[in-house]
Amino acid sequence: MAGNVFRLTVAEDCRGMRLDQYLAKAVPDFSRSFARKIIDLGGVHLDGRRVRRSSLAVPAGASVEVYLEAQDPVIFSLSDAHILFRDPYVLAVNKPAGIDCQPTPARYKGTLYEALLRLLASPYRKGQKPSLGMVQRLDRDTSGVMIFSTHPRAHKGLSQLFTARHVQKVYLALVSGTMEEPQGEFSSLLARQRRTNLMKSVARGGKHALTRYKVVETFGDADLVEVEIPTGRSHQIRVHFAEAGHPLLGDSRYGGPSAWRGKILLRQMLHAWQLQLEHPVTGEPLKLKAPLPEAMSELLESVRLPGDDC
Repeated sequence: MAGNVFRLTVAEDCRGMRLDQYLAKAVPDFSRSFARKIIDLGGVHLDGRRVRRSSLAVPAGASVEVYLEAQDPVIFSLSDAHILFRDPYVLAVNKPAGIDCQPTPARYKGTLYEALLRLLASPYRKGQKPSLGMVQRLDRDTSGVMIFSTHPRAHKGLSQLFTARHVQKVYLALVSGTMEEPQGEFSSLLARQRRTNLMKSVARGGKHALTRYKVVETFGDADLVEVEIPTGRSHQIRVHFAEAGHPLLGDSRYGGPSAWRGKILLRQMLHAWQLQLEHPVTGEPLKLKAPLPEAMSELLESVRLPGDDC
């Protein structure tokens, strides 16, 4: 059932059924308990609107869409281990790979956005919503540092810092092959292709993307590169290296190898390593660093990263 979308129309003889009961009857291999999990996640839409109440009575003729993810329906929650910086105005976290930043048709609960709302909810009364501003995105399978505004005084300032490109964003990536030059840059217009939903450099009609890189370590069949992106386009690091003939290890969507030196790679080897910016309220400099995830650190056991003290 993984990764499927079921589109249903409620028959007359199912009028008034509980939503979980209806799904157990209408969707192959669904049990009521599994249906309740998918409803709770936010993967069920009634007449185009997400519904998260299993006891809801379904009306005859209603359209029901059920979105199933490829992975198990587990709920991600933030812990102290994920928090890199926190004060009354902003919150920085180390996002794990495999977590969507924003709600998708298949999931609301357990996305980074929803997990942040739960983390921030404790001082609020029931029915009140925490103040949360999201100004950046990371791909689902990219890990690393992200910063959010958590107070109305910080929302506009943080947004302006990103819009004006006053934020230094540094990534670490493992790319296949050996880069022809130890440092360089890629510049192109990027646009999404409707047929594949992938990004691609185009001659016109796209948005400008600039990617600068520096080789940190070379392994003969792969390079560890430090990457800075003054722009912030969807997939730009992945696209630029793939188009240069050096797709990221593990990035199968853009032609990267799914294994390296005998190890299976379950994600693209891309990590948002550092953010440097001024605090949007106090003006103090912030340098935020997210430690490498296990999936990458195991591949780089003997590599000394830039700025390491030992």
